[in-house]
Amino acid sequence: QVQLVESGGELVQAGGSLSLSCAASGLNFPAAAMGWFRQASGKGRDFVAAINWNGGRTYYADSVKGRFTISRDNAKDTVALQMNSLEPKDTAVYYCAAGAISGSELPSEYAYWGQGTQVTVSS
Repeated sequence: QVQLVESGGELVQAGGSLSLSCAASGLNFPAAAMGWFRQASGKGRDFVAAINWNGGRTYYADSVKGRFTISRDNAKDTVALQMNSLEPKDTAVYYCAAGAISGSELPSEYAYWGQGTQVTVSS
C-alpha cells in the first residue's frame, strides 16, 4: 500500500519561509517521479514543482521559480519543498504526488497522492 505523508505546513507571514516534507512508503521511491501541487480554496489543483528520479532535473511553475526549491533524498524516501519569500497568493493546501513521468504538470499523470498540508501566508 502506497502512502505519501506531507508535513510542515503552517501559518507564516508574507516574506517568510517554510519547508514541506513528504515521506513515502510502499513504492519503489528511487524510481518514482515526484511532484508538488497546491490547491487554493475554491480552485483547481495547480502544479508547483517536480523532480526526476535522481534529483538531476527539477521543474517549476513560473509563479514559484526563484522562490521554491524541490529536492529528494532517495536514502530516506522523502521529497522536500523549500519555500522562500512567501506571498499571500501561495496560500493553499500543498500535496505531494508520485508518478512515472518526470516533470509532468498534469495531476492526472500522478498515480499516488498525499492527504495535503495547509500553508497559510498572512499579509
